[in-house]
Amino acid sequence: MLYKLNITILINQTSTQFDHVINKCRHIFLSKSKDYGTSWRVMRLSSIADQIFIKAQRIRTIEENGSMQINEGIESEFMGIVNYCVIGLIQMELKEEGNLDIDIDTLTKLYDKHVLETKTLMMQKNHDYGEAWRDMLVSTFTDMILMRLLRIRQIQSSNGQTIMSEGIDANFQDMINYGVFALIHLNEKVK
Repeated sequence: MLYKLNITILINQTSTQFDHVINKCRHIFLSKSKDYGTSWRVMRLSSIADQIFIKAQRIRTIEENGSMQINEGIESEFMGIVNYCVIGLIQMELKEEGNLDIDIDTLTKLYDKHVLETKTLMMQKNHDYGEAWRDMLVSTFTDMILMRLLRIRQIQSSNGQTIMSEGIDANFQDMINYGVFALIHLNEKVK
């Protein structure tokens, strides 16, 4: 009974922490969208995946070397991964249809929609896995993101077709959740 109560408390805490991290990512995303517009709409999914790869590879290099030469920590890279994954999900929904420019209100709704779907998935998995992510290392999340990127490349090389596996969208969602989990861990270390 006590274990069940503790898991329920942790799951509620995870929901709150997820929202806190996403609010920071969302603020950055919308601020940059006001500065640059939706210029990313010209990007293909393979280019979006490569942008995520660059960020994940930098995180891994910093983790392995223990140092960095650019004064920008891994937190900003994880936030970038979260936002590029949302961009990937938006691109998959909109495809190459219509205008490349998206007004800020529509863009906000699209961002929120994909984040909510991703959070719902995370909460379902988190329930079943019993908050296992809390005992994982940040470096494991980095590796899991890199693995998901390799999966996306494999799916793309098969013309987007899978036999039994989840598609590209599920991999973007998983990477969002791994990025959020890493950011929660990093935030907890600061306290």
